[in-house]
Amino acid sequence: MDWQFARFDDLSPRALYAMLQARQDVFILEQQCLFADLDNADKDAHHLLGWRDGRLVVYLRIFAPGLKHDDIAIGRVLSTREVRRTGAGRDLMGEGIRRAEALYPGSRIRIGAQLYLEKFYESFGFTTVSEPYDEDGIPHVEMRR
Repeated sequence: MDWQFARFDDLSPRALYAMLQARQDVFILEQQCLFADLDNADKDAHHLLGWRDGRLVVYLRIFAPGLKHDDIAIGRVLSTREVRRTGAGRDLMGEGIRRAEALYPGSRIRIGAQLYLEKFYESFGFTTVSEPYDEDGIPHVEMRR
């Protein structure tokens, strides 16, 4: 995996387009979830993009403590269809956690996880800290590491 880690203003037009296209493909089209992905928060995030053979295959964004809540926030975690069940998502989360902890040492990390991925995130040391809730028609839980 070729990792790219950048602030919004440092993303090339090609990387930005690939990022937005992947988020649209996964969250809006595949999951059939009509929501405002362009939430005006990307400008405040660090973006972790994983490239394989010149194609963006995994992605997440990281927010500093205090922007979303008191903890680091990791969100928009995705793997494209072509790399699901290959370990690429596990590689992404491991790299994302390393990057987040390096940026903000000593801070906890919080994610809003789709409920069906709760065990996946538990394998990285996250624990569920909320009751299930509905976000855009998909059951979620808040988790903290």
